[in-house]
Amino acid sequence: MHLIILQAVFLVICWSQVVNSHVFGYSEPNQRRWARHHGHCAGKTQSPIAITSSHTIPVHMPAVDMIGYHNLLPYPLKMINNGHTVSIGIPKLNESDDQFEFLPYVRGAKLPGEFEVEGLHFHWGDKNNRGSEHVINDIRYTMEMHIVHRNKKYATLGEALNHPDGAAVLGFFFNLDEDEGQGLVTINRHLHLIADANQEASLNVTFSLSSLISNVDVDKFYTYKGSLTTPPCSEAVTWILFPDPIPISPKQISRFRQLSDTQDGALVDNFRTLQPVGNRRIFARTGHVRHTSIAALKHEGDYLKYDWFY
Repeated sequence: MHLIILQAVFLVICWSQVVNSHVFGYSEPNQRRWARHHGHCAGKTQSPIAITSSHTIPVHMPAVDMIGYHNLLPYPLKMINNGHTVSIGIPKLNESDDQFEFLPYVRGAKLPGEFEVEGLHFHWGDKNNRGSEHVINDIRYTMEMHIVHRNKKYATLGEALNHPDGAAVLGFFFNLDEDEGQGLVTINRHLHLIADANQEASLNVTFSLSSLISNVDVDKFYTYKGSLTTPPCSEAVTWILFPDPIPISPKQISRFRQLSDTQDGALVDNFRTLQPVGNRRIFARTGHVRHTSIAALKHEGDYLKYDWFY
């Protein structure tokens, strides 16, 4: 048990180092300074972007296979307020842990292989009409959740971010609603334990990833090539965005807004400004293909071919 706890702590530290390799802020002047420390932040395939359905390319492609998303996550889960977001790292499994056979992973869509879950985090606003990083059909939702995955062919997320096929992020949107989002109840209930920046808490309960997204039509999504939305802004991400929003109540979002950032202010408006689409193609899934031939997508040469770009 002690080994599992140490692994969970190590994973959260590693994830924090990947996305927070220097102190950064979300004000417009601060965001303009990101590229001084991380050259990728001035790249040509950055995220987030605005997506308009009429400007996407409809494609018959497989659905996203979410393997193990219905399984309870290994515990203890570590939830941390790193001053920029609420992040939950998924503990790695070890050979002696026979309670969990494997970590959840995804495949399908236009993904070049299988991608194992690393963690999840959130972006939200000070007001109800902003918070999400991506904008869908001119709508900026109240909150956006990112479930981050690493290409299984790379040993660590840090290594994966050095490769264009290294990571996949599934993005989900939350829209203000009178009813509580049931999937958020467990997380919401523990937010007071990480009220200040750099606080972390071990959750004494676990949950499944599917419980977070139970309201979503996962057969409908957009996908494009992009980057991390925080420094180091690595251009290694295949984004898959599900436009069907999840409900979040005023009480639930208010608990996120009560958290503090590293400057002792309110941790709100932690979303990056929209980035130019440039010559990228944005694909929209159509059709009813349920599964994909992974072998056909595993070669990096196939993945990097022209169809992601004009």
